[in-house]
Amino acid sequence: MSELLDDSWPGPAADADRGRPPALRDVPGGTFDAVLAGRGTRLVRDDGVVLAWDPARWRAGASPDDRRLLDRCTGPTVDLGCGPGRLVAALTERGVPALGVDSSPVARVLCRRRGAPMVRRDVFGPLPGEGTWSHVLLADGNIGIGGDPGRLLARAVRLLAEDGSVLVETNPDPDEWWCGTAATDEGAVPWACVGAAALGRAAPALGLRAATVATVSAGSRTFVELRRR
Repeated sequence: MSELLDDSWPGPAADADRGRPPALRDVPGGTFDAVLAGRGTRLVRDDGVVLAWDPARWRAGASPDDRRLLDRCTGPTVDLGCGPGRLVAALTERGVPALGVDSSPVARVLCRRRGAPMVRRDVFGPLPGEGTWSHVLLADGNIGIGGDPGRLLARAVRLLAEDGSVLVETNPDPDEWWCGTAATDEGAVPWACVGAAALGRAAPALGLRAATVATVSAGSRTFVELRRR
């Protein structure tokens, strides 16, 4: 994976040379950084719906449910909105080439501590390996990034190799398609929430189809794999 990395990710050896990464309290950040650092656990949508998140789970190792998702990753995988990098680390341990992408400086610190390869970038900007990835991950609600699921999925398609797939974790309500803004204590960002059935209906317009749908953890988590039509 070294050819896919740049100076946004110096790697564990560079960190060893420079000393330990800074404490999270010393890392300047934005809207999601308090959540990633464990200082917040929810987003409040502009329609009043509260999205409860579990940063402790993100910072832990990959769960059995995560591993079921990762079983679909049979080739090079890019994780958009990787956060602390648990999925990237789990794939790397399996011998699957993987790279995380996140704009958060807190995520960068946490990935470094874990040894998970990542670049700190905007997912809509230029990224390593454009058009060569076997899989794009949008887990932990990251289909919401940017507040426009169609735009995000179109971006994911441009990252994929011809036979690649997009793996999306969807909301519990299968018919939900909500776009707006969501706020933490640090501010508000464009966000979206999408259910599995709604995603399947929207996919053909983007040249995709829902290949598999898996519901796990007593229905609390649903994963959809989208492939090119």
